[in-house]
Amino acid sequence: ALLTLAGYSINDTVVVFDRIRERMRRQKAHDLRTLINTSVNQTLSRTLITAGTTLLALIPLVLIGGQSLINFSLALTWGILIGTYSSIYVAAVLLLYMPPLSRIKKKNKGKPKD
Repeated sequence: ALLTLAGYSINDTVVVFDRIRERMRRQKAHDLRTLINTSVNQTLSRTLITAGTTLLALIPLVLIGGQSLINFSLALTWGILIGTYSSIYVAAVLLLYMPPLSRIKKKNKGKPKD
């Protein structure tokens, strides 16, 4: 269940970041906050539909599955909800507050390596 959740969450995050990267290439004049907001809005329906259909498939497992299936499906259900939340609300916002990689490289350029 944990590997499935990791793959699911990473896939959703990659889709959002790919859309941000694509929009950065096309619209260089916009600020990063606007690009992230637009990109998340464009991928929101895809992310929610994917999570919703996966949760619909898990409902029968929760309701009529055996003891081992119930634990597995409950773990998947919580993971999908948390993964969807983190893809939409956490990952993209972290990009906004992280320092640009180019600035870090310039800062460390003159320093000797250990």
